[in-house]
Amino acid sequence: MFDALTDKLTAIFQRLGSRGRLTEQDVDSALREVRMALLEADVNFRVARDLIAKVKECALGEQVLQSLSPGQQVVKIVYEELTAVLGGSSEGVGATHASPLRPSPRAPSVCLMVGLQGSGKTTTAAKLALQLRKQGHRSLLVAADLRRPAAIQQLQSLGKQLDIPVYAEAPEGNSAVTVARNGVEYARTLGVTWVIVDTGGRLHIDDELMAELEQVKAATEPAETILVVDAMTGQDAVRAAQDFHARMSLTGLVLSKLDGDARGGAALSIASVTGVPVKFIGMGERAEALEPFYPDRMASRILGMGDVKSLVELAQQETDAKQAKVLEKKLRTATFNLEDMLQQLQQVKKMGPISQIMGMLPGFSALSKRMPKSNGDEDRQLRRTEAIILAMTPQERRNPDLLNGSRRRRVALGSGVTPSDVNQLLGQFRQTQKLMKQLSTPQGRKTLTRMMR
Repeated sequence: MFDALTDKLTAIFQRLGSRGRLTEQDVDSALREVRMALLEADVNFRVARDLIAKVKECALGEQVLQSLSPGQQVVKIVYEELTAVLGGSSEGVGATHASPLRPSPRAPSVCLMVGLQGSGKTTTAAKLALQLRKQGHRSLLVAADLRRPAAIQQLQSLGKQLDIPVYAEAPEGNSAVTVARNGVEYARTLGVTWVIVDTGGRLHIDDELMAELEQVKAATEPAETILVVDAMTGQDAVRAAQDFHARMSLTGLVLSKLDGDARGGAALSIASVTGVPVKFIGMGERAEALEPFYPDRMASRILGMGDVKSLVELAQQETDAKQAKVLEKKLRTATFNLEDMLQQLQQVKKMGPISQIMGMLPGFSALSKRMPKSNGDEDRQLRRTEAIILAMTPQERRNPDLLNGSRRRRVALGSGVTPSDVNQLLGQFRQTQKLMKQLSTPQGRKTLTRMMR
């Protein structure tokens, strides 16, 4: 979502960093460009103005202008102030921590999900329940959206898919308040720790909608009142957040659809304008695509510095420790086969789209501009490689030398590709095996160490 903003900021700071010394005019000129880039990305103009004012105040100090690397110092200041805008602290206090859900003293804790129609409340409610389960909590989803047709069925379908219980009642003759209250009572009998209430929304904010939500809140006494905001709706998202906060006293925000291709600057403005912390961000349709929001990590991504911490955490979540040890031994002894390759492909798929994973690497944004456009080819190639390997028998995966001409034709037919695609994959696999054998020797390890240095 922030690709265009990242590109512009990267170009500005590269020009700034190429100068040995900086003058006040250099800093003024660069910050004017930064301000324009923020406004073009749809960042709230007051937020952009205040951000630039704070950066300028810090950047024009003698300590920065006279330093050996003034350009890097300015980037550091922008990073700290952008972190503060996103809900962290420019002094670094609290900037490296996400805002967790805060439970009530007495179980079950209630999380009330509110927002406009189409913002992704129902999907986010299910994703949140999955997040809580990973943390060791049992949850109950309550289908209190009686306004939208099929909202109840959607939540029940998601609950069944994720193996999370859902409380629902027929919409006829019922009110959202009654369903929500009954859902909380049912949760006490189940002994769950969290109740996530999915409420109704409209295309716009009106008194009737707000009155209903206020009644639901009074009936359930939630520990958390979370607004789900569509990050692609621009400044309307900021206005909606302000209006909801004024009536509902929000405790947190979820930015959904942050993987879209809109300008996204409004998403940067919400925490600063409302004073409400962003707790989670939705990065796709998958049930696992809900991430805790870290202001410092988001600032790092926007400035093209990557997000290695999130990448490592994501890899740790999806990697089996025992499998990793077995794989490491196979790589060291050069006994890596197509069965192992298939396992690695499937683990990478669980982590999300390749472009999203690569975007967490420092400097990848700038590097990607010099690479040919892929148009999502990486994920298609991954799926095709997986299909080819799955079309093989277990014996063929463990011993690819069994794959003669007739077997390759059978594999190509079974995976919907051509025999030349199968040959290409086997060729790449043999090259990888050869490299592993070279690196498994003492001389190969010395060469690798020298290259890394």
